[in-house]
Amino acid sequence: MSSVATTAQGAGKGAARAAARRRARTQRPTRQHSAGSTLRRPGRITYTVLAIVLVVSAFPLYYTLLLGSSDQVSISQRAIPQLWPDASIFEGFADVMASSQINFWLALTNSLVIAVVVSLATVLTSTLAGFSFAKLRFPGRDALLVFVIATMAVPTQLGVIPMYILMSELSWIGKIHAVIVPALVSAFGVFWMTQYLESALPYELIEAARVDGASMIRTFWSIAVPAALPAASMLGLFVFVMQWTMFFWPSIVLGSQNPTLPIAVQNLTAGYRDDYSLIMAGVFLVTLPLLLVFAVAGRQLVAGIMQGAVKG
Repeated sequence: MSSVATTAQGAGKGAARAAARRRARTQRPTRQHSAGSTLRRPGRITYTVLAIVLVVSAFPLYYTLLLGSSDQVSISQRAIPQLWPDASIFEGFADVMASSQINFWLALTNSLVIAVVVSLATVLTSTLAGFSFAKLRFPGRDALLVFVIATMAVPTQLGVIPMYILMSELSWIGKIHAVIVPALVSAFGVFWMTQYLESALPYELIEAARVDGASMIRTFWSIAVPAALPAASMLGLFVFVMQWTMFFWPSIVLGSQNPTLPIAVQNLTAGYRDDYSLIMAGVFLVTLPLLLVFAVAGRQLVAGIMQGAVKG
C-alpha cells in the first residue's frame, strides 16, 4: 500500500491504479498455484470412466425394472423382453403388495424397525467405543482394540448354531428381537469410528473441555459427537443398507411367518410356477426405499465427509 501511495503522489492517480493492477497480476498466479490441483477440472478420461461405471452399476437395476414391466410369456421368449419399462410396473407393485403368498406390510414394518433401530444403536455404541479407543488411556486398550478388530475375521456362519441355540433358550425364535439384539454392536463400526476420531478430534479440545469443568460424558456429547458426525452418518447409512438387505440370519431365525422384505420376496418363488415378472417387481420394490434414501441424503452425507476430511 505504501508503494501505491508513493506512486499516486509522484505520478498521479492513473499511474497508481496501473501499478496496483500490475501488482495484483503478479500476485494472482501465486495464490492459484497454492491451490494446486484442487482447482483443476477432471478431464474427458475421468468422465468416460465414471460414465462406464455408472452404466455398469445401474444396468442390473434397470434390467430388473424391465422384467417387472413385462409378462411371463415375453420373458420366456426373449432375454430382453423390451427396451423401456412401461406403466405395467405399477400393476406389478400392486400385485406384490396384495399377494396372498406374503404379508408385504408386515415385512415392510419389520425391515424398517430392524434397520432403524440397529443403525441408531450401532452408531451410538461405535462412537462411544471409538472415542474411548482413540482418545482415552486405560490399561489393555491396544490389546482390546486388536481383539475387537480380530473378530471381523471370524465368518458369520460359524456363530449361527450357538446363536440359534441362545435365541431358542430366550424364546426369541420368530421374533425380530433375535435379529436386532445381536447386531446392536459392530466391530467394523468401532474400528471405523476409532480411526476417524484419531485424526479428526484434537486432544486440545478435550483438554479444554476438561479444564472448563466438563464431565467425560459432557465432553463426549459436546466435543466428540460433532466431530464424529460425518463418519457416524456414513456408518449409519452403511448399517441401514446392510440390515435392509440382510437375508441369511433373518431367514433362519424368523422364517416366513414374521418375515423381512428379502424373505418376503423369496417367498414369492414358493409356488408351483415362478412368476418372474412378479418376483422382479418385488425386488425393485424392496430396492426402491434405498434409492430414495440415497437420493435424499446422499449429497449431504458426501458433503459431510468432505467437510470432515478438510477439517481433519
